[in-house]
Amino acid sequence: MSTQLDNVSVLKQANVYFDGKCVSHVVLMADGTRKSVGVILPSKLVFNTDAPEIMELVAGRCKVTLKGEATAKTYGSGESFSAPANSSFEIETLETLHYVCHFG
Repeated sequence: MSTQLDNVSVLKQANVYFDGKCVSHVVLMADGTRKSVGVILPSKLVFNTDAPEIMELVAGRCKVTLKGEATAKTYGSGESFSAPANSSFEIETLETLHYVCHFG
C-alpha cells in the first residue's frame, strides 16, 4: 500500500457526515478518477453506495457488515474491503479510522 497519492487535485471543501463523525476530502486523480481520503471517529454508521467502493484502511480498526450479510468482518490497517454499487454497509470503527475510498 502506497503512503501517498501523487499528481492529484484536492477539493478544499471537506465532506462532513454524521455530525462530524466522518470527514473526508475528494481527490481527483490525473486520469480523472475520483477518490476520497478521510477519517471516521469511533462510531457505528451506515453508508449507502452509488458506485462500487473499495475502502483501503490506512490506520485503525473496524467491523464491517455488507448489506445482505449476517456477520461482521474485522479489518485493520493495511487491509481493504469492497462494497458493491447501489448497496450499503454498516461500519463500526473501533478506533479512529483513516481511509482512502476508491470509487468505480
